[in-house]
Amino acid sequence: MLALMVEAADDALLMTRYGIGDVPSFAPLYARHKGPLYRYFVRQCGNAETADELFQDVWLRLIKARERFEPRVPFTVYLYRIAHNCLVEHFRKSGRALTSASDTGQFRVEEIREAVAEEIDPAFASGRWSLVEWDGDPARGPGAALTGAERTERLRMALETLPMEQRETFLLREEAGMGLAEIAAVTGANAEAVKSRLLNALKTLRAAVGDLAPADSR
Repeated sequence: MLALMVEAADDALLMTRYGIGDVPSFAPLYARHKGPLYRYFVRQCGNAETADELFQDVWLRLIKARERFEPRVPFTVYLYRIAHNCLVEHFRKSGRALTSASDTGQFRVEEIREAVAEEIDPAFASGRWSLVEWDGDPARGPGAALTGAERTERLRMALETLPMEQRETFLLREEAGMGLAEIAAVTGANAEAVKSRLLNALKTLRAAVGDLAPADSR
């Protein structure tokens, strides 16, 4: 938890410095967040070409808005709010909807009670779901690598069946490491809606993954 707080503080400081003209501060921000952000788009769009376009659009928008960044807002929330808006626009153009009519689109982290952001599932306290290809650690043996690959494939297939709102909530929790309050701030949904989406997503994913447990925390 302390490491996450330090990283968040580093992000805010780097973005603040970048906003006042310290160009080199952008590089570590990009390096830290490019992987999770790209996977967020790939798993929402299911299309690498579209994901590439949206990924680039987010960074361009971030660069243009760098002077407007406010340190009181966590950088990941700021970044993924831009990403969420890009995704909403993409789906709107294709005649699909990412958000429900009840979503407010408001951007206010501080209005959500901290208690709502507590862990709501033991799986997240003891381990993480693997959304990245396992390379297969020889020390674990070939069986472990095979099990990891099988679980990853099952999980990917299950993700595709989730409603888009549930999938986005799960990806923001898993890829960006956000709590419920931050996810609510990104998506504009209320905290209870976010909690319900995450619980429903976990239920579906568990049923699909079956006997393959969440990956060990790394």
